Amino acid sequence: MNYVASREFALQQDELDPIRSYREKFHLPDFGRAHSVYFTGHSLGLQPRTAREAIEVELEDWARFAVEGHFEGRNPWYSYHELLSEPMAGIVGAMPSEVVCMNTLTTNLHLLFVSFYRPSDTRYKIISEGRMFPSDRYLLETQTRFHGHDPDDAIIEISPRDGEGTIREEDILAAIDEHADELALVFFGGVNYLTGQLFDMPKITEAAHAAGAIAGFDLAHAAGNVPLALHDWGIDFAAWCSYKYLNSGPGNAGAIFVHEKHGQNSDLPRFGGWWGHDKKTRFKMESGFRPMPGAEGWQLSNAPIFGMAVMKSSLQIFDEVGMTALREKSEKLTGYLEFIIRELATEFPDAGISIITSANPDERGSHLSLNFEARDREMFDKLTAAGVIADFREPCMIRAAPVPLYNSFEDVHTFGQVLRDVLDSE
Repeated sequence: MNYVASREFALQQDELDPIRSYREKFHLPDFGRAHSVYFTGHSLGLQPRTAREAIEVELEDWARFAVEGHFEGRNPWYSYHELLSEPMAGIVGAMPSEVVCMNTLTTNLHLLFVSFYRPSDTRYKIISEGRMFPSDRYLLETQTRFHGHDPDDAIIEISPRDGEGTIREEDILAAIDEHADELALVFFGGVNYLTGQLFDMPKITEAAHAAGAIAGFDLAHAAGNVPLALHDWGIDFAAWCSYKYLNSGPGNAGAIFVHEKHGQNSDLPRFGGWWGHDKKTRFKMESGFRPMPGAEGWQLSNAPIFGMAVMKSSLQIFDEVGMTALREKSEKLTGYLEFIIRELATEFPDAGISIITSANPDERGSHLSLNFEARDREMFDKLTAAGVIADFREPCMIRAAPVPLYNSFEDVHTFGQVLRDVLDSE
């Protein structure tokens, strides 16, 4: 696509955008300014306009039915989580029985590690990406230590080579091959939170299995962002949150994927809770945990209805649009942001502007990580004061995510204009 750094071009592209109307389905914060830009959907997605109504339905049924709302409500609470499985499965490329919405991200990962990290004296190591999200790193440290291993020995981190911003695929595969005899698990983020790198999950999974290891992924920055085919790729397990690209509200429930080859194995070790117990006999209140088949067998407690009501309203939008259309727009929108940034790097050579995220659309999602070698936090604060809401990491990295559901080409152009004004003022 031939980009042009003009507002006229941006407006023209917005007119041609087949899913542009979905922008109106979200509350767009203006921060009291005429031209604000929200590029932080990779941290917290925007509120669907139907979210309030979805919660009010459940509040009304609570008021009307009280405990009987579990069975008499318009969306009976007893089976509420089942309403979410099919649309969520469509987003991640899974069978509905392989997906369930429950708990929150790191809690879910710990529960999955009970089943899928089963180290022995000789097979105990975990390969992961370097500079993963801290919660994942803490997960690995505490899990390996819980099983009696030294994290410094058990965790093998693959990092970018000196002078490079992203990890080379061949380095991941080489590490899996090198440590094959002692490898228990390969665990990566589908998209790295810091660099925006999209990993080749099917290839990593294939290599892990060839080494006799399990393949699992944290999809917090991938679900709702990039097309996924978890079932077809043969991934063993995955978990993700729902408040970033999936727009279900701060701290809302997450979801898990367990491949059917594991989900049908009732003997697979796991922690039990009554919502994961066979629902046909759940209310007999008997001893003896019998997990439901599929991902539902990893549930512990009742569904958080109010949060899931918001999730339901967002998933309905994804179900309408589809990941194919979102990905098509995302590649164009992020490509336009890349073009604008490279233009500014040429215009302001002393700013030390570089893009850490890969220039290959197949190796990234929506967000770009921008490094400003000759700037500091003050520049980012000026952007925020001018109505550009992005994300900052020390010493001066800005992570900007034009989300295809609600961001526009005009947003990208405005971002470039504001950044130019800030750089010009310095």
